[in-house]
Amino acid sequence: MVDHIQIAPRTRMTSAEFLALPESNLPMELLNGEIIMVPAPSISHQLVTGNAFLILHTLKPDGVVMFAPTDVYFDDENTVQPDVLWCSAQNTHCIRVEDHYWQGAPDLIVEVLSPGTGRQDKNAKFNLYQKYGVREYWIADPVHKVLEVWQLQDGRYTRQGAYGPEDTFESAVLGKSVDVSKIFTA
Repeated sequence: MVDHIQIAPRTRMTSAEFLALPESNLPMELLNGEIIMVPAPSISHQLVTGNAFLILHTLKPDGVVMFAPTDVYFDDENTVQPDVLWCSAQNTHCIRVEDHYWQGAPDLIVEVLSPGTGRQDKNAKFNLYQKYGVREYWIADPVHKVLEVWQLQDGRYTRQGAYGPEDTFESAVLGKSVDVSKIFTA
């Protein structure tokens, strides 16, 4: 495994070129054809990511739940690493490619906000996930302890709600109630 990789700032490439890079432990994604590199996530970010993974794994055992770094290929300019993703066993549009990456839209994606990624999570990734049909998108804010839930309806995201640790909500994709306090437990 390579522990460093030389990439010039604002490097543009295709997903094929991105996926051909040597394996690295550096967090990087290809978003709109541009390499995005971010610092390692904070401890609170990782705690929320781990909690979201455990909740999804517990609530919906059919299919696959993964956490970053796992590449998801959407198109020639977009291969990203969602913090957490779930592909149901029935999802024929999310395909595991040779144990290397996922291709297509997962059923549910969770992104945990960080100072370095928040704008991308709320804008570029939001639009990407909406465009390719990710059925439910959760945006978790570990600082303010708010979980925004977006559901895809007629090709557009509709905000189901913003939930705090005292709330529960019904996930349409999971078909189950989610206790938000478990996402923000330290």
